[in-house]
Amino acid sequence: MTKIWYVEDDAQISCMVKEYLEERDCQVMVYDRPEAVREVFEAEKIPDLLILDWNIPGGSGMELCRWIRARWRELPVIFLTVRGDTRDIVNGLGGGADDYMTKPFELEVLYSRILALLRRTGGSPGQILVCGEIRLDRSRMEVWSGGRKVPVSQTEYQILLLLMENIGRTVTRQSLLGQVWDSNGSYVNDNTLTVAVKRLREKLGHPACFRTVRSFGYRMEM
Repeated sequence: MTKIWYVEDDAQISCMVKEYLEERDCQVMVYDRPEAVREVFEAEKIPDLLILDWNIPGGSGMELCRWIRARWRELPVIFLTVRGDTRDIVNGLGGGADDYMTKPFELEVLYSRILALLRRTGGSPGQILVCGEIRLDRSRMEVWSGGRKVPVSQTEYQILLLLMENIGRTVTRQSLLGQVWDSNGSYVNDNTLTVAVKRLREKLGHPACFRTVRSFGYRMEM
């Protein structure tokens, strides 16, 4: 599921965009003030893509874009605004945005641009798995937690991938042993899984969303 943050003070527009994108397997969080977005970013919670209005109460979308770009260079950003003057478009793209759309707009076009931008940045839907502060990028085989990249072994990555692919469902210990080790021709005892999960949890910073179902298995919860 692709995590998108949308900064927009017009509730009618933001609700329309949120509903449309969530019907297409996106998770959309709406913010109507720049300071609210800054607080979440400063807590090292990062989305897969940001949609940003220019005219927002309490600040400028351009100022927020520059602030974000100075800290997160690779985060995809799309301006969605009524400001359609050529100079505004040039300034928006020059200020750090990856794409620029003017209102009124078509939802289908917005979604197509989101897909195109995610493809270019290696974050196409289905490749980024998110649970809490954990992000797993299947295309790059990278794991992030709390805004930091986490070095994991191949075994730890495979365990986490199976759990992230089954968010909300318990994955049994037998299933993990069979899919992570037995599929590679390695036969290990049950304690090996316990140790591997313990090390993975430590590397991720003991996230609350990583649950143990006693005597049965493990589950990732939103």
